[in-house]
This record gives sequence, structure tokens and C-alpha cells, in this order.
Amino acid sequence: MSSEIHDSFAAVPGGRVFVRRWNVDSAHGSPIILMHDSLGSVELWRDFPGALAHATARPVIAYDRLGFGKSEPRATRPSAQFIREEAEVIFPVLRQQLGIDRCVLLGHSVGGAMALTTAALHGGACEAVITEAAQTFVDELTLSGIRAAEQQFSNEAEVARLERWHADKSRWVLDAWTGVWLSPQFAAWTLDELLPRIHCPVLAIHGDRDDYGPLEFPRHIARRVSGPSQLAILEDCGHVPHRERSAEVLGRIASFLSH
Repeated sequence: MSSEIHDSFAAVPGGRVFVRRWNVDSAHGSPIILMHDSLGSVELWRDFPGALAHATARPVIAYDRLGFGKSEPRATRPSAQFIREEAEVIFPVLRQQLGIDRCVLLGHSVGGAMALTTAALHGGACEAVITEAAQTFVDELTLSGIRAAEQQFSNEAEVARLERWHADKSRWVLDAWTGVWLSPQFAAWTLDELLPRIHCPVLAIHGDRDDYGPLEFPRHIARRVSGPSQLAILEDCGHVPHRERSAEVLGRIASFLSH
């Protein structure tokens, strides 16, 4: 099965976002849209989207949020409502720009929270949701991991590593992550109100050694959504299951979407 990659930009409120699409021969079904993590980008998904397209025989689409990767920069830090704003403001326009009717959402880390929020607010557009290492409320394990990363990135060499993915937006990307998550305004954030509004099938994937989120996160998702849910706890796995347990993650997703 051969594949092709197509890059483009889509106009959304606030600027243009970079979009990459992986197509495979004989692809069928709704596309899978990837939502990246707090330091992520299209490029940081690496070879996973192409492998996912092959494993599921579906088109796969990834985009850089505004301020990230190859998308246009943002002048100000995201608000404490940035997760909901991505679902309410950006997703409907992006979906229209890309000509997508229904889709599968796959989000990593905070992208998983965005995928769940999007499914709750735009249920008719979401065929299914897959989360990887998603947060569902503010937990001390998450905050301690962010504080440790904040210290790590006080080293200029660590910031320079980010420039490979975000160029001169790297400082903004760091502040968008640590500044919002560690702010008092974000402390009460939770998905509790939204999870029961999700009626499509949900697969919650989580590593048992995730430094940024307890196992209560995926269990919370599986318990509270209104549609059918599956829980996948991966052994000896950290915060990036699609990189650390690629074959297992691809297999679970392909099986989930085939039913």
C-alpha cells in the first residue's frame, strides 16, 4: 500500500495554520485528525501519521495550532480557556476549510483534552475519539512534571532543541504551556461537565509510567463518557505511547476503528 503526503495552509481565526495530510491507496472512511501536545507540532508526530494511515486505511490529517510549528505566530499567551477555544473557535473553521464532514479525533496529552472537548461540542462531526495520555483535570502529578520541565528549559541548549520544531516561536511555545498550566486561573479546569456529552465511541490510551498524568485520567474518561468506551493501559510506558509503544498503539487503534 503506497502513500502520499500533501502540505497546505488553512485560514482560521487569528491566522493561518499548517496542515499535512497522509493519503494511502484504497483509503476509506472518515479521516483521522491529530491534535498535538503542548510542545508538539506536525513534524513531532514523526512517522506515526503515515504508519497510522497504513494501519487503518484512512486518510490522516495533522495540523500545527496557531503559534506552533509552521503555523503563523500568536502575539499573546493563550487564555485559560484555550482548550475549549480550540474546539469552539478553530475546529469548526478548520473542518470547513478542509471540506470534512465527519472525522475521527486523535489527541495526545492536551490534544486529547481538545479532542474530547471537540467531541462534546460537535458530536455530529465526530465518528470516534482516541486519546493518548490525555488530561481531564488539573492534577499535582501534571503540575510537578511541568515545573520540572520549566527548570529543564531554563537551559538555553534545551530551548535551542525546540527551535528545530518551532523556530523563533519556541519561547512563546514554552510560555504557552507552563504559563497557562501553572496559572491560578487554570487551577479549576476540568472536563467533568463535557465528558457526559460525548456519545461516540472513545478509546483512552495511557502509559502506566506517565510522568504527566495519573491512571485516574483515562479511567475518568472511560467512566464518564456516555458512549461506548475502551481503556488501554500500556505497561512500562510513559507519556508518549505512539512513540514508546508504536506497534501496540497502532494495533489497538486499528482494532478499535474496525468495529
